Amino acid sequence: MRPFRHRRLTALAALSTMLVAAAPPTAAGAAEGSPRRDGYHRVGYFTQWGIYGRAFPVKKLDTSGAADRLTHVNYAFGNVSEDGRCYVDGGPGEGDAWADYQRPVPAEESVDGVADAWGEPLNGNFGQLAKLKERHPDLKVMISLGGWSWSTYFSNAARTDASRRAFVASCIDLYLKGNLPVLDGGSGGPGAAAGVFDGVDLDWEWPNWPGEPGNVVRAEDRENFTKLLAEFRRQLDAYGRQTRKHYALTAFLPANPAAMDAGYEGRKIFRYLDFATVQGYDFHGSWDQVTDQQSALRVPTGAPDNPDFSAEVAIDGWLARGAPRGKLVLGIPYYGRGWTGVTGGGDGLFKPATGPAPATFEAGYEDYKQLKTLPGKGFTVHRDLRAGHAWLFDGTTFWTYDDPAVVFQKTLYIRRAGLAGAMVWSLDGDDDNATLTRTISAGLATR
Repeated sequence: MRPFRHRRLTALAALSTMLVAAAPPTAAGAAEGSPRRDGYHRVGYFTQWGIYGRAFPVKKLDTSGAADRLTHVNYAFGNVSEDGRCYVDGGPGEGDAWADYQRPVPAEESVDGVADAWGEPLNGNFGQLAKLKERHPDLKVMISLGGWSWSTYFSNAARTDASRRAFVASCIDLYLKGNLPVLDGGSGGPGAAAGVFDGVDLDWEWPNWPGEPGNVVRAEDRENFTKLLAEFRRQLDAYGRQTRKHYALTAFLPANPAAMDAGYEGRKIFRYLDFATVQGYDFHGSWDQVTDQQSALRVPTGAPDNPDFSAEVAIDGWLARGAPRGKLVLGIPYYGRGWTGVTGGGDGLFKPATGPAPATFEAGYEDYKQLKTLPGKGFTVHRDLRAGHAWLFDGTTFWTYDDPAVVFQKTLYIRRAGLAGAMVWSLDGDDDNATLTRTISAGLATR
């Protein structure tokens, strides 16, 4: 199979290079296309809950070949308490300590083939990540804090000098020093998770901007986000001097220019960040009344919204606000957004729909590994090569998604724009051969 894969990627490279070269100039497109001397970041989010319905244990990062092709794994997520602390709680909706570090992982799911025993200090996903790092010593693992559901109290944590100091100290104690609480599962204890995590990823969605209903939002979030980063950098460096290690600090940033202005002080935040990942998806979805793209590289011709979102709009937005292109990592989805009840004929794009498409876990949201099976089952693949997006349509149901051709085109855009690399949400959406991760690796290979 390897010669076929090589021929396929070579053809994709030739086609995509012509498309990128023919694209209209933008702030991002003005960069030189020479490879980065220090290589590209290849960041993948591993979801805490993926071990359940998606049957995606940490071991699959090893057996699929993904771990060999990633530089960072972001563990999603760590929670923030109402009083502004990092914490682990087994309560419904508050956390899953069982998945994190209590669950005895059976031999068939274990990275090294050795089963966990009940009550060991470090079981679960954390224990498996430690084993994965032993097998892949160059791989960095980050604890990602917040996310859509757990950003509720970030504003409380960031509000004052005292709250910021306490919050950062609690996160370092819990995740870097590894002092896990001993809950009903028996696992945990002082230093139980020491060495698992190599840094902190802040996924605050969003400072001074609406996110999930119920989130605490304050106008001063914008300035406080910068101050929070400064405090993280200060304490991470202080702890790193003790352990003789650099602890990375990253952040997930929005694609919406209005949210950029409301919540972030542009250039200032990059003084403290090793790099930042930029949302490159969820531009549209079944919350819209018409079908559309959720992750196009560029705004398609004929798009019903003006202005509209795209990966290029997001990157150009951050560059215009002073972000160094060498610290921007473009987000790529391993899932699609879908509609059903589509009318109007044609290829289905920009057509009225009645609601979200049926899917495995959430209506209107489906993993790439499922969508890749639809061609030949009544669905036809359509592409907009200039805009850099693809979709599936069977006359009634429409899915917008990234397949290997789109992903490869985006890697060439990353190279040409002089960006820092690619991030993916989330690794459990890929197939068992890590096809999309392998595509990113091939596209960002330094040469």
